[in-house]
Amino acid sequence: MTLLQITSLLIVLAGAFGAINYFFLRLPSSIGILVVSLLASFGLLGLDQVVPGLGIADTVRGIVTGIDFSDALLEGMLGLLLFAGALHVKLSDLRAEWRAVMLMATLGVALSTVVIGVGFSWLTGMPLLVALVFGALISPTDPVAVLGVLRAANLPRALETKIAGESLFNDGVGYVVFLVLVGLAFPGGGHAADDPLMGALTLFVQEALGGAALGLVLGWLTFRVMRRIDDYALEVLLTLGLAFGGYELAVYLHVSAPIMAVCAGLLIGDVGTARGMSEETRRYVDAFWTLVDEILNAVLFLLIGFEVFAITFSGDLFLTAMATIILALLGRLVAVAVPISILRPFRQFDAGVTRIMTWGGLKGGISVALALSMPDSDWKPLILTCTYIVVVFSIVVQGLTVARLAKRVGRAPDLM
Repeated sequence: MTLLQITSLLIVLAGAFGAINYFFLRLPSSIGILVVSLLASFGLLGLDQVVPGLGIADTVRGIVTGIDFSDALLEGMLGLLLFAGALHVKLSDLRAEWRAVMLMATLGVALSTVVIGVGFSWLTGMPLLVALVFGALISPTDPVAVLGVLRAANLPRALETKIAGESLFNDGVGYVVFLVLVGLAFPGGGHAADDPLMGALTLFVQEALGGAALGLVLGWLTFRVMRRIDDYALEVLLTLGLAFGGYELAVYLHVSAPIMAVCAGLLIGDVGTARGMSEETRRYVDAFWTLVDEILNAVLFLLIGFEVFAITFSGDLFLTAMATIILALLGRLVAVAVPISILRPFRQFDAGVTRIMTWGGLKGGISVALALSMPDSDWKPLILTCTYIVVVFSIVVQGLTVARLAKRVGRAPDLM
């Protein structure tokens, strides 16, 4: 199938599954599309078992595996999704919570990687370095999933900013950690360096700091141009060019494209809207990027549901994956509790912040994309299966219950 045919098919299915969810399931849009997609996938797999030789599942599997999910997300959709998410996070709110956000996005990711990696190595017998790669790819929370849930959770402003800000930054940090660990665990995987430690340090500085600098520079230049224009259609086009072109430029320069998109989006969403846009332009920019966010969310969650065709399932793998869900939650708890414990003597936190942020730290398509991008090895099928099941559990179970948890513990004494 051609790219246009695949794109058309995905949009048609996303719309159809969204309608099914709207009329029958009544779940939040993205989660509902994922659930319908999963049900359709398992239905096709079951139909092939009931009617041998039908071949429908094999045909669908060929289409799904023909779509490079990793490239489609990491080098296509992610920049637009991160830019759209960052547009709606105010720098003034983020400045008030920057210590917690930065600690969770850096120290938290590192601690979670170690906790999950060591536990996964013990659970599976996998070499520690390879298990740490899994820890790195499953530790970041997915901003797409998290921001979608936050819209309906009605959390206190400070707590919402911490969760949203952390989710926007920690996937970029986690991606850098993932690249470093892949280079150490798979010397022939394309990320190796002659001096591993120096290579890791250089990669971190180049990716993380370079991505932030590029995003701020491009965002500022775009803002300066928009200040001189009063044409909402052209200004919307400029923001789209910033998201698309900036992301591809970051990939070309080998700096963190996700961090670039977040920094550019934060600058345009705060300084740009306040000082560089008319009221009419602000409305159109906000509406345009909200629509882009919703459409790409629908397609992404549809793809996650159909990725079940690329996963290897067996009884042993499934049991290991279920145990990994607990391990991922433990890693998330450490990633939240330690930074909050460090900061608690200096400031107050909302009631139940640790429990809400632990359960609300949803995993998503980024983790699946990173797992698919790993070099081939004997351990890759296990890592991919565990990643997929953790992500589905996170989006469906945690995503549907975090709002209720927030309402319940928000009224309770702040025990953690």
